Amino acid sequence: MNRKIFVFVVSILLTGCGIVKKKTTYGKERTVTVAAADKDTLNITEDIPEADVEVVVLEKADLIINTAMAYSGVRYKYGGTTKKGMDCSGLLYVSFGENDIPLPRVSFQMADEGKKIKLNKVTKGDLLFFKTAKKGKKINHVGLVVAVDGRDIKFIHATSSRGVIVSSLQEGFWNYAFVKATRVL
Repeated sequence: MNRKIFVFVVSILLTGCGIVKKKTTYGKERTVTVAAADKDTLNITEDIPEADVEVVVLEKADLIINTAMAYSGVRYKYGGTTKKGMDCSGLLYVSFGENDIPLPRVSFQMADEGKKIKLNKVTKGDLLFFKTAKKGKKINHVGLVVAVDGRDIKFIHATSSRGVIVSSLQEGFWNYAFVKATRVL
């Protein structure tokens, strides 16, 4: 009798494994596209004609943007650098770091990296810096440009209220708090 029960339970477990399916839900359908490229070719620009150097930089920017977009919807956590929680500088620190570009860990130190550029020269992969504290005098927020459409600049960042999201620089608060843009690529 015990043997029959044992065989019955084992047979149910073995046949039931193929039936059970984990259900997943997502707020929005998201697609991330990464162009295949040899990592070594992305860092070598000496033998590439000058016109093609920009293409290599844009490919690197796309890889960094795709890394950052993988964190969309992650909740905000001060000092966070994982999918469990992320802050604005942690998002960029991880996104650039995973693509072999080291950046300082905090936003006001990131602001000292790269070359300052005019807002009308901003492209994908550039950094935007903000002062969001009413009394603060130093940069305390950073975002990564993901798209430029005319005067509309979209950037990904981590907000304390909504986590990792894409915003527009045309939004009143971000436009008011904007300080400068830099290019590190």
